[in-house]
Amino acid sequence: MPDTYIVVAIALIAFITLLTRALPFVAFGKRPLPSWVNYLGKVLPPAIMVILVCYCLKGIHFDVIGGFLPELIACCVTAGVHFWKKNMYLSIIVGTICYMVIVRVM
Repeated sequence: MPDTYIVVAIALIAFITLLTRALPFVAFGKRPLPSWVNYLGKVLPPAIMVILVCYCLKGIHFDVIGGFLPELIACCVTAGVHFWKKNMYLSIIVGTICYMVIVRVM
């Protein structure tokens, strides 16, 4: 694969990413956001988190204790940290570390 192809592909991806990030600012400018955009801003983050949790837990096997126990413990730790600190990033990081440690120990 020639180097120019890779450079053009990266430049195109960077341009499209910049365009999608800047488009809302160009479209709305200094005007107030429509009510449906505010609604989506409130509803979509929790909905996406629920979808991610369902996706991550879809492969659980309940036939052996090692098939579901690490996921169950990590989910409980993640939920506990989130309810305690109210910080999404911290709860995701702590839950991931907890899961990785449990999987390595078991």
